[in-house]
Amino acid sequence: MPNQTGNVVVVTGANSGIGYDTTKAFAQKGAHVAVACRSPERANRARQKIESAVSDASLSVHELDLRNQVAVRQFASEFKSEFDRLDVLVNNAGVMVPPYSTTDDGFELQFGVNHLGHFALTGLLLEELIETDGETRIVTQSSVAHDYGDIDFDDLHREQSYNRTEAYGQSKLANLLFTYELDRRLRAVGSNTIAVASHPGWSATGLQDGDTELGVSSVRRTVARIANTVFAQSPADGALPTLYASTATDVDGGHYFGPSGIMEIRGSPTRVVSNETSYDHKTAQQLWEISGKLTGITFEIGEATATQSLP
Repeated sequence: MPNQTGNVVVVTGANSGIGYDTTKAFAQKGAHVAVACRSPERANRARQKIESAVSDASLSVHELDLRNQVAVRQFASEFKSEFDRLDVLVNNAGVMVPPYSTTDDGFELQFGVNHLGHFALTGLLLEELIETDGETRIVTQSSVAHDYGDIDFDDLHREQSYNRTEAYGQSKLANLLFTYELDRRLRAVGSNTIAVASHPGWSATGLQDGDTELGVSSVRRTVARIANTVFAQSPADGALPTLYASTATDVDGGHYFGPSGIMEIRGSPTRVVSNETSYDHKTAQQLWEISGKLTGITFEIGEATATQSLP
C-alpha cells in the first residue's frame, strides 16, 4: 500500500468491520481519515482504539446517517467547510437483510442506505474529488450478493412484496451499476477522478448478525456467528480488496476487486467480474435518473457517451 501522507480519505461506516480496518490501514500509511458514522459514540471508541495502536494516526469523527438525506447534506457541508481536498471516498457503510423498514425519507432501508445514501454523498462531494490534484478515487462496496439482485423499477422500495435477501441483492447490484455509470461519465469529461468497486467476500464483520435496533432475531444472529466462525475470513482480510481498489497503482476506472479464492469467499485481492446485468448501460442510466429524482442530487459531469462491456 503506497504512502498516503497528505491525503484526505472519507470512510463511511468506519467504526467497525471492514470500515474500521480500512480506516486503520489508511492511518498507518499517513492519511487523514474522516471517520463518518451514524453513531458518534461508536466512532469515537473506534478512533481511540486506532490511536492507541497507531501513535501518529490522524483521524476526525463526523456524524453521518445515511438513512436521512438531510443528514447526508449536513455531513457534506461540514466536511467541505473543514477540508479543501478529498483523495479517496470509500462508500463502505451498509445494512444487510433486516426485517422490512424504511429510511427517514421513506426508502426501503437497504436500497436507501446502501445505494441512495452513497449516491447522494458521492454527488455532494464530487467537486472536492475532481478539484483535488492528482488521481482521486471513489470506491463503493458491493457484494457477491449482487448476483441474485434485480433492479425492480416498478417496486424499488419493495412495498408490494418484501424479501430481505432479494432487497439486499438489489442494493448491491445498484452499487455496481452506479459505479460503472459514474466512471463512464467521469471518463466522458476527462476527469482525474475514477470510480471503482470492491467486495469483501465472506468476512466476519458482524454485518451478517444484523442490527438489534432493527429487530433482527437472536436465532439469526447466533446462526450467523457460527457460520462466520467456520467459513469467514477476518475483517482485516476482508478490507484488502477495498484497500487495493483505493490505493493500488494498477487500478483503472470501472474495475471491480474481490477475494481471489473459490467463489470469491476469501483470499488475497484480485480483479473480478460482476454479473452481466451490472454492466448494462440502459439499466444503469435508468437507475441514475431515478436516483437523482429520489435524492434531488444532480451530478454536474455530463452525459456518458461510451458503453461498458464485460471486461
